[in-house]
Amino acid sequence: MTNPLRSPDDRRLPRVAGPCSLVIFGVTGDLARKKVMPAIYDLANRGLLPPGFALVGFARRDWDKQDFAQIVHDSVREHSRTEFREDVWQQLAEGIRFVAGDLTSEESFDELRRVVDELDQTRGTRGNHGFYLSIPPSMFPVVIEQLKRSGLAQSTKDAWRRVVIEKPFGHDAKSARELNNVIAGVFPSGSVFRIDHYLGKETVQNMMAIRFANNLYEPIWNSNYVDHVQITMAEDIGIAGRAGYYDGIGAARDVIQNHLLQLVALTAMEEPTSLQADAVRIEKEKILASIKLPRDIEKHSARGQYAAGWQGGVEVRGYLQEEGINPYSTTETFAAVRLDIDNRRWAGVPFYVRTGKRLGRRVTEVAVVFKKVPRQLFSPSSTQELSNNAVVFRIQPDEGMTVRFGSKVPGTSLEVRDVSMDFAYGDSFTEASPEAYERLILDVLLGDPPLFPRHEEVNLQWQILDPILERWDKKGQPEQYASGGWGPQSAYDMMKRDGRMWRRP
Repeated sequence: MTNPLRSPDDRRLPRVAGPCSLVIFGVTGDLARKKVMPAIYDLANRGLLPPGFALVGFARRDWDKQDFAQIVHDSVREHSRTEFREDVWQQLAEGIRFVAGDLTSEESFDELRRVVDELDQTRGTRGNHGFYLSIPPSMFPVVIEQLKRSGLAQSTKDAWRRVVIEKPFGHDAKSARELNNVIAGVFPSGSVFRIDHYLGKETVQNMMAIRFANNLYEPIWNSNYVDHVQITMAEDIGIAGRAGYYDGIGAARDVIQNHLLQLVALTAMEEPTSLQADAVRIEKEKILASIKLPRDIEKHSARGQYAAGWQGGVEVRGYLQEEGINPYSTTETFAAVRLDIDNRRWAGVPFYVRTGKRLGRRVTEVAVVFKKVPRQLFSPSSTQELSNNAVVFRIQPDEGMTVRFGSKVPGTSLEVRDVSMDFAYGDSFTEASPEAYERLILDVLLGDPPLFPRHEEVNLQWQILDPILERWDKKGQPEQYASGGWGPQSAYDMMKRDGRMWRRP
């Protein structure tokens, strides 16, 4: 009899990557140091990387292998999720290499090719190599062409080459198509992994489990019962030294175009025929293609810039006073918009998305707010503190889920108030949730694509956002809002026009 524990379909068994290496371009940046390299160590610490795994750094620095190894070591000690173990580090360190070079230099990529070939011989990577582009988007085409010219992008029957691209995927629909044409000319679609780290978060994946593995919520997940949906990604920090990246991009391009529209699609999608990547994508693309903007975008959207003020007892600068920011910049640090989904399930149910910096607290959540009962049996005085029922997915920082409903207050009088039932990952499971980058990097090395948006999704997302950005560009300066609050007055006004109000997470 076959042991079920040995079945490849048994999800209790960890998926371990085969022989391979990962080359990181832009290895000196914050993303590589704080997220990517610690995630690689955590994977190694969990036994999910092969013994001969190799990590190659590429940057314009006068370093050697030992210098780079020290950078990785320090990043791992400071930012890794799992405990530091010397034996794991030593095994990982043996596969570390560094190439000092320029992204525009053919000689540098020829040297990278030599190093990669050497790893095949000394580390047994067998020609399997991933290329992680943690670099400014303007340099994507340059690196892609260099990988092609040097032969590094060439897969074979027995060996794979894959490319990992960080957002933003273009600046608008036109630039996204141009970038995709460059990539598609070098890498087949199955070898292109566009990182949206929100799709790797545990609670985001749990949204599908809650809906489709249970019979409790799906029957009421429609316009018969849902009043509206609010999706919030709030940060309590400013641009944090990212002026060079952020100015000219703004909150809508940085967050709504990718993270929040993906959350809309996952919340609203129909049940896929399977959990295979193509089946999930088909349903997400249907939702993105069905999204309609209100006719009067200005009345159903809001944008703003954080002003100088106080946050958490600390005096903070406004966006226009941040170092490196043009004092006349029209880049928004807050964006909100109403979206409507033109299909039978969601007709008449608005989806409100918002994101901003220097807001009241750091939180990301999806709140599905239900309609009130059609006939209230209890008197108005006994239900004056009763609000709409809601299911809230807490994506960060305390991952979990809250269900809000009404319950009788103990005592002789008949009074109904809101109460909440909470599920928290930290309380319900003994194993800590892996970081999103752990899951996504492992999926790249395994060639498992369900959590990575394809070009079709990216294109649909830009088609939604472009008309909003074009309208905003004509309005000039964004509205100022107080640091530590919850955005500009126009954000409150857009909800008030619909007879609703924003949740306070």
